Amino acid sequence: MLRITFADLPLDDDGTTALRTRLEAISLLVEQARNNLTEVAADYADLAIFNLTNADGVGHGYPYRATPPAGVLGWYDDFHERAATQQADLRADIAAARESVRGFHDWLVANRGDMTAQGGVGREMFDWYLKHVKLMPFDADQIVTVGLRELDRLWNVYALEQHRNRHLPPLELPASAEEYEARIDSVDKRIRDFLVEEDIITIPDYVGELDTNVPWIVRPGGPNFWEQVQFRDPTPDHLHAVIPGHRFDGLVARHNTHPIRGKISSGARTEGWATYLEEAVMNAGLLDDAPRVRELIYVFGIFRAARVPADVWLQLNEMTVDEVVAWWMERTPWLDENVARVDAEIYLRRPPGYGLGYAIGMLQMQQLLADRKRQLGDDFDLGEFHDTFMAAGRLPISLIRWEMTGLDDEVRDLWKRERLDQKE
Repeated sequence: MLRITFADLPLDDDGTTALRTRLEAISLLVEQARNNLTEVAADYADLAIFNLTNADGVGHGYPYRATPPAGVLGWYDDFHERAATQQADLRADIAAARESVRGFHDWLVANRGDMTAQGGVGREMFDWYLKHVKLMPFDADQIVTVGLRELDRLWNVYALEQHRNRHLPPLELPASAEEYEARIDSVDKRIRDFLVEEDIITIPDYVGELDTNVPWIVRPGGPNFWEQVQFRDPTPDHLHAVIPGHRFDGLVARHNTHPIRGKISSGARTEGWATYLEEAVMNAGLLDDAPRVRELIYVFGIFRAARVPADVWLQLNEMTVDEVVAWWMERTPWLDENVARVDAEIYLRRPPGYGLGYAIGMLQMQQLLADRKRQLGDDFDLGEFHDTFMAAGRLPISLIRWEMTGLDDEVRDLWKRERLDQKE
């Protein structure tokens, strides 16, 4: 319903025909929704009603607007207004689709009282999914314990780092887009030079400019959580989402021609690798002369660790989205309600356990590095370790660990396949 409104206008004849077909399909989608949504989860209903009529305050991948449109319906208004000057013959089609979306919103509101199902999959299915699909060597309770411990560890090192830096001036927000762009350019060069000079990882020749993950946005209420960190210094998310994190990782994956390694992509592998990089590259020396930026690394880590138990509690139906939002905001510096709500929504509706994959995947990466260091001793080479890991593809880390170390203590239990519906 939403992303169709981002279409660039004007379109050629073929593009116009395709867009009209998609706009006409909106009414069919709404009709099917009314027929098929018979056991709607309360959290999903509330999130849908909110997102249809309110800007989410984050706008992942949305086109920039000085005043963000009011939810999905607001984006249809934006689309209709753009069509008036860019392709007027589409206005009637856009207006008809918007009315279908409005009808869906009204239907949700009218029937919200009957929408009381639970959003999570429940303990039995979640534990089965962790083992048989995510190939993780942990059950839900173990993951909660590890996540809470990791949250305490990060608060500990954050407090110590702040004490260490107490006499240093704080990092300030940039005054303009130009100043922020200059910070991004400086950080990108600093990271790339460090990766090469310190033999952290090989950068293939095909890796060029990779842009940024957090664009400059001026918000009426000030920067959101991600921007509070990234605007002050782009390093944390540049490591995570640009190089050698997601964008670099994705480019390397697209050049992997293996029929399995080049196709499979484990969420905990991609997010675990990216989260691991935040502290790993810092501890390898990148920020030895930038101690205040180290604090930002820990702030990112705190939120990623806080996701772990809450992600489990959502799937076990032990917390609602509103309760998770409140729990996170009490435990994460700078976290705002919009980012917290959007994160809870993302990780409730994505394949179960995606949110916990950041910190748990990072811990699996750290375990793998420790295993290889113990095995190789003084022959351990960090750059070779990272290159070998990348060459393995984006398989579940438990499988990569087995391949790289020969240790089967995790995977041997994964081969014991159990039917989800099997009863004693």
